[in-house]
Amino acid sequence: MIKTPTSSFDFSAEQLAKALAANDIAATSRVFHPLGTAETLEQLERLNTFDRALAYRTLPKDRAMEVFERLDASLQADLVAGLQEADVAEVFAAMSPDDRVALLDELPAAVANRLILGLTEKERALTSTVLGYPQGAVGRYMSPEFVITHPEMSAGETLGRVRAQLDDAESVYTILVTDTGRHLVGVVSLRDVLRAEPAERVQDIMKKPISVGATLDAEEAARYCADAKILVLPIVDAEERLVGILTVDDALRILEDAESEDAARSGGTEPLRRPYLATPVRSIVRARVVWLLVLALGATLTVQVIGAFEATLEAQVVLSLFIPLLIGTGGNTGNQAATTITRALALGDVRPRDVFKVLVREVRVGALLGLLLGSLGFAIAALAFEVPIGLVIGLTLLGVCTMAASIGGLMPLLGKAVRADPAVFSNPFISTFVDAAGLIIYFLIATSVLGL
Repeated sequence: MIKTPTSSFDFSAEQLAKALAANDIAATSRVFHPLGTAETLEQLERLNTFDRALAYRTLPKDRAMEVFERLDASLQADLVAGLQEADVAEVFAAMSPDDRVALLDELPAAVANRLILGLTEKERALTSTVLGYPQGAVGRYMSPEFVITHPEMSAGETLGRVRAQLDDAESVYTILVTDTGRHLVGVVSLRDVLRAEPAERVQDIMKKPISVGATLDAEEAARYCADAKILVLPIVDAEERLVGILTVDDALRILEDAESEDAARSGGTEPLRRPYLATPVRSIVRARVVWLLVLALGATLTVQVIGAFEATLEAQVVLSLFIPLLIGTGGNTGNQAATTITRALALGDVRPRDVFKVLVREVRVGALLGLLLGSLGFAIAALAFEVPIGLVIGLTLLGVCTMAASIGGLMPLLGKAVRADPAVFSNPFISTFVDAAGLIIYFLIATSVLGL
């Protein structure tokens, strides 16, 4: 039998726990020293606030800077509370402006103002530029540090600009071309600049630019960047003047956060916005309890419907046996449709104006699903009980699936139309509505078919 050797990461995790339990700084430092950046990040994310600050202090200065920048903004804020002010100011000054803004959003106003005042005039101006845009706008995520050139400049002069800004620019692989009024007129890749003759003009090698406005929704801009498969998306103001860039790594991070948020809300909870093990229990409870209360109140509709048809159930007790099946099938059908349309909205495949196209498709899909499931339900119920009961179950499945798919497809579009998160309008509310509506369909069909 081949034995898998214990990884240095597993061993380090065990040693770290012992060192922190004993408040042994020297031992903690020895544990962290051989770890790579990714392992260090994973270890820090699993610690509580006090231990995380203690462990972070043991990192070498250069490595500490790199680790801090790669932590989630919420964990950065936790570290700020546990570090000395001088250490915080130094790390804060080394961050890029867009990362600074993400951290500032997590900090108390007094701490944020103190950190901003500690910046140089240049860095303060760059940070203020990003801070000036509203929450959720792509301008809030852009970097104001980039390389620009002009159409009349040569490839050699442009290359000199790149070299001069290697340490400051967020990205040097895409160079932005502006006129004297800072209006974006083109883009040129570093590869094309290196390939061109030194005397060749930029206007001869540049390409038509793709850009978005700084007030555009960040998720929409990030999706545009990813779909266009570009490394850098230029950001312009209302006058088409260049104000920043959105890099592909920032775009992917925005999309990942949006996916996490949609997944959480589709499941009836709020996103944690930090690693699970680093989230306090009270925060997890707060993220879930509101949705549970809303769904519990919504479930009273189901109780009221059952109460209204109590006489029908008393006349045919066997009908109660199928309630879980019908409720579950309707809820699952609606959730499937809602998840599909929510995803299509995120990808730009459908828009609120496509409501009638979506409705027609989901009615057809729901009817076909209902026909398949209803036929199976009819056969099983008819064999187990009697043909009229089988007919009730078959017709109900047909009606419930058609109704649930239609509602599930429409609700995300309605949410988008009223500028709400489509995920909020999807699974939790759909399940509650479909449960009540499905029972009404069930009892009406039963009353009609069985003559109750």
